[in-house]
Amino acid sequence: MNKKRLYRNPENAKLAGVCAGIAEYFDIEVWLVRLLVVSAFLFTAGFFVSLAYLVAYFTLDEIPEKQQWQQNAYKKHKIKNKAWQTGDSAQKILENISIEFDKMQKKIEQMEGYVTSLKYKIKREFSNKNK
Repeated sequence: MNKKRLYRNPENAKLAGVCAGIAEYFDIEVWLVRLLVVSAFLFTAGFFVSLAYLVAYFTLDEIPEKQQWQQNAYKKHKIKNKAWQTGDSAQKILENISIEFDKMQKKIEQMEGYVTSLKYKIKREFSNKNK
């Protein structure tokens, strides 16, 4: 069983790569983790957040080269698998979804038209008699 491990990611780092490693571990956006850390620092106990960051920096290992290479290959191809990662507005995303649904609706109507046609019934009868 391949367990996920928490690493620092210094290649995608602003300071030491702790936030980048946490984002990779939980499969969320790095900017969101950084925003949470900065917000926690500013609006709560900044000393404890700083201390936790330093502890994480000294206790977490750097990401192994093999894993780093896989991440770089993924980034190189710029694969976007979530709608908000494409950079489109919400309106554009909804328009794209609507277009896709319209295409599916037309295909379903074509299949339905064929299956209910006389041509399909005759073809089915001849294929059943040949068996």
